Amino acid sequence: MQQEVFLITIGDYMHVSKSSASNIIKKVSSALALLALSYIMMPRNENEVSFKRIQFYNKASLPRVIGSLDCTHIKIQSPGKNNAELFRNQKGYFSINVQTVSSTDLKIMDLVARWPGSTHDQTIFDHSNLKRRLENGEFGNSLLVADSGYVNTQHIITPLLTPGNEVEQLYNESVTRTKNPVERQYGVSKRRFTVLALGLQLKLETAQTVIVAVGVLHNIAIDKREQEPPLDQEVNLANIIYVEDTEVDPPDHNINNAREILLNEYFPASVRERREI
Repeated sequence: MQQEVFLITIGDYMHVSKSSASNIIKKVSSALALLALSYIMMPRNENEVSFKRIQFYNKASLPRVIGSLDCTHIKIQSPGKNNAELFRNQKGYFSINVQTVSSTDLKIMDLVARWPGSTHDQTIFDHSNLKRRLENGEFGNSLLVADSGYVNTQHIITPLLTPGNEVEQLYNESVTRTKNPVERQYGVSKRRFTVLALGLQLKLETAQTVIVAVGVLHNIAIDKREQEPPLDQEVNLANIIYVEDTEVDPPDHNINNAREILLNEYFPASVRERREI
């Protein structure tokens, strides 16, 4: 209903019908989505990888990190047909589960917007081109930091659910602060483009296109140093922006994953340095 009112308002302002306004939005969104490869990108060379590592290290002294990984649910109308229920997430509404990787300046470096709301975050990553690129060594031994819904690997690190000593507590603190950009990115983009928070009453394919188009616009806004939108006092976005699916820490099948290496080699030295100060 809110989106219909929006289309009517835009149509009246531009002196076109609601259907014309809808068609224009669809065409413009498609044109913007075609620009995704030019505006949404992971580091392209060793210099850019090194620069991202420095940016993330400066946040919380976590080495080798080039991005913050997570998923967020974008509400949609029922897509209908036989697979409609696949889009109903665990909170009971229809959604697309959107995966993004954020940089420290909140730019979107990778975006996947094609999975139903019932899909687990780990499943989306497992089937992503990004995972293949990481495993193929395109970014060297770089890391992505994620929440405990992901499996720890040589390229993904997550926090410990129950840190038991000073080393583990320092690690968790560093991971939490380093992961913050992707959470802030969701908050900023959903305030800047409230349709992402309120929901898309569009056909499934069009909704997916709009999500990608908004990702392009979000990055352009950051490039142009647009001011972050303030918290909306009239529309309570808190529950939609920040409440995500509750996850549990999956078992680690590989004792040589990056988290174990950091806990055994890097953070003990960091704790010793902290004690000496």
